[in-house]
Amino acid sequence: MATNSSFQLFSSSSDKPNLGLGFLDSSEPPLPPPPPSIEVLSSEVSSSVRCTVEPVNLDGFTLLKGRVSTKEVFGLPNSDLVPGKYEGGLKLWEGSLDLVKALRSEVQNGHLSLEGKRVLELGCGHGLPGIFACLEGAAVVHFQDFNAEVLRCLTIPNVNANLSEKSQPDPSGEVRFFAGDWGEIHQLLPHAHESEMNLNSSSEHGQATGYDVILMAETIYSIPAQRNLYRLIKKCMSHPHGVVFMAGKKHYFGVGGGTRQFLSMLEKDGVMAASLITEVADGSSNVREVWKLSYK
Repeated sequence: MATNSSFQLFSSSSDKPNLGLGFLDSSEPPLPPPPPSIEVLSSEVSSSVRCTVEPVNLDGFTLLKGRVSTKEVFGLPNSDLVPGKYEGGLKLWEGSLDLVKALRSEVQNGHLSLEGKRVLELGCGHGLPGIFACLEGAAVVHFQDFNAEVLRCLTIPNVNANLSEKSQPDPSGEVRFFAGDWGEIHQLLPHAHESEMNLNSSSEHGQATGYDVILMAETIYSIPAQRNLYRLIKKCMSHPHGVVFMAGKKHYFGVGGGTRQFLSMLEKDGVMAASLITEVADGSSNVREVWKLSYK
């Protein structure tokens, strides 16, 4: 395990172009238009799709997660993803579990407090990191996924099951759900800015805006999507003390993304710094990591 190692990919900071990065230019055919961005109400939980709830043990800490059929929800075979239509939200990805473990360790070590914070989980799927934030007393937890069906059939049932199971004493924390593409969803998110990097980070009423903590696991597998994801982060992240906790693989073989490419984009942009929280080698040729991103 490596802790709090600073990331430095380039030897010089003098050349910091904007996000016009060659490796993000894709010659792939264009995807279909994304579905419209919408808020999904907690009352809209699906009653037509069977969701089987089962426990997940995270080094002595247990959360509940649902299991639903991709074929039943989307009419698709049990595929990890179909670009532009289904982005894998029904699968429980390893990085989501890594992120919960890392957050719990950070809280236990006194490096992180989620109590009273505004939290956003991007590409939430099962929503386990966001659920952990709920259980740690976050004032606001907003869950975002590309697919509204994922929120209705899986995320909302998972949130309900865990908060009920843990007998959450204070249900007054705000929990909301948003579906849409990263290039457009900022228009709906209550604490997002219209433009990147609102350095004043305050509304016209003098109150701080932005999310204190942004959580994301396995969101950086797609090179074409990385640019919109990074722009969204800068529209959502509170300045100057906001942080991002990002879990993912060093390399996603076959699709080209990974933590190294995403971090190189941050390095070239020059706005944020990255520190390695933990890495997991599971015996395969790939390594999973959890990083903390913050403003320089």
